Amino acid sequence: MHTDNQVRRKLERGELVMGMMHFTGSPMLVEVMACANLDFFIIDMEHSPIDLGLAAHLVRTGDAAGITPLARVPEVDPGLIKKLLNLGVRGIVVPHATRESCEAAVRAVRYAPEGTRGSCPAVRQAAYGQSDWQAFTEQANREVLVIPLLEESEVIDDFEALAAMPGLDVFFLGTFDFSVSAGVPGAGLDHPVVAAALERVVTLARAHGKYVMTTVGDNIDTDYAREILARGVRMISYSADALVFRRACRDIAGLKVMASEAA
Repeated sequence: MHTDNQVRRKLERGELVMGMMHFTGSPMLVEVMACANLDFFIIDMEHSPIDLGLAAHLVRTGDAAGITPLARVPEVDPGLIKKLLNLGVRGIVVPHATRESCEAAVRAVRYAPEGTRGSCPAVRQAAYGQSDWQAFTEQANREVLVIPLLEESEVIDDFEALAAMPGLDVFFLGTFDFSVSAGVPGAGLDHPVVAAALERVVTLARAHGKYVMTTVGDNIDTDYAREILARGVRMISYSADALVFRRACRDIAGLKVMASEAA
C-alpha cells in the first residue's frame, strides 16, 4: 500500500522534520500528532509495552492521518524488522548503534540483492499482492530509512566510519544516554562535551550527504530548538508522548497549587 517515504522527501527538499517518540500505544494520539502537523512518530518497541499487533494499528492510523510511521526496535532482530516493514513502517531506529548492528540493520531492511529481507507478496506494504514484484522491491529498498541511535561516547569517537557507511540515512544523537556514557549525566547542548559530540556528528554527516536528528526533551523550549537547528540538525524528536502529556498535567496541577496558595 505504501512504500513512499515523506520524511525522506522532506529532508531531500531541505525542510525541517519534526515528530515524537510514541510510547502510549494510542491511535488517537497519532491522529492528534498529525492534526498538529508533526511529520513523523516513532513507535517505541524498546522501552514501551507496544507489541506487533498494536503497532499494526498505529501504522494504519498514521497512514490514514498522513503522518509517517517509524519504529525503534529493541535490537537488530531481522524477523521483527521484516514484520514491521511488512506492516508499512518507513524506517527503523537502531538503538545503541555500532558498526556491526548498523551493518546488520542495513541488510535486514532491504530485499535481495541489496539485503536479506524475506519476500512475501501477501503483506500490507505490498498491497497484498504486487503485480510487479521487482519494481516494488526496488522502490521499497530506495525508500526505507535506517536511523542509528548514537548513545555511547565510543560510538561518537568512531562516528566517521558510520557516517561513511552506505545505507545509513539519518543519525539520531540520543543526548541523554550519551551524557550518561560521557560522564555528564543529564547534560544538554549547553555542556561542552555534548555540544562537541553534536558538532562532530553534524560535520561528518554533512560531509557524506547524511542528516542529523536529536531531541529537545519534554520541555518545549523554542529557543533551545532554534539553537539545535542552527547547529545543523534537520530532524527533531520532541521527547515521548507520555512525557509531554505528563508535563502538561504537572503544569495544570501547578495552577491548582497556585490557586490554593492565593486563597
